[in-house]
Amino acid sequence: MKLVVVSAGLSVPSSTRLLADRLAAAVERLAPAEVQVVEVRDLAVAIANHLTSGFPGRSLAAAQDAVAGADALIVVTPVFSASYSGLFKSFFDVLDKDALAGKPVLIAATGGSARHSLVLDHALRPLFSYLRAVVVPTGVYAASEDWGAEGLDGRIERAAGELVALLPDGRPEAKPSTSGASAASATSATSAKARDCFEVVPFAEQLAALSPTGAAGA
Repeated sequence: MKLVVVSAGLSVPSSTRLLADRLAAAVERLAPAEVQVVEVRDLAVAIANHLTSGFPGRSLAAAQDAVAGADALIVVTPVFSASYSGLFKSFFDVLDKDALAGKPVLIAATGGSARHSLVLDHALRPLFSYLRAVVVPTGVYAASEDWGAEGLDGRIERAAGELVALLPDGRPEAKPSTSGASAASATSATSAKARDCFEVVPFAEQLAALSPTGAAGA
């Protein structure tokens, strides 16, 4: 599996990058993965140039190719003004419109207060749904007080498991009890039996049965 991690942290060291690394490590514990990290802060100038000139430059083009060729993504942004950062959004603005179509994506964010946790559902999830990605059910938000606190590790592990489950190799093998032909025959027989057992009673007769006089009223 080729896993690309997009981290939009601005400082060094960065809590956003720390969360990204912990999510990637959790995925690697569940499935063999080739991990590549895209630090958006290193591409800020290239992104601005691309937005104004239409040319990505070598470093940004390499990051775009990595995202397009990934089997799955982990995306992590710091929260600014109750939403994702402008630099984070700009990176996805310069991707090809089909780059994320059908691709499993784990969304995550960091912030100074737990009050910003809704950024996952009111900003990140709609963005990646619009880009036609398959967003895992569990998003991971880490406020300042979450580091080292109980609960964050559990959310990380659950989200990682959901991401791996969306990959072809991560799905459990189906173990049907009958062959395809037998299953189809069984389904057909069940449907026929259901039709035989189902008796349609005309609505007028149902009303007559409910009427005290035995006749339907007007």
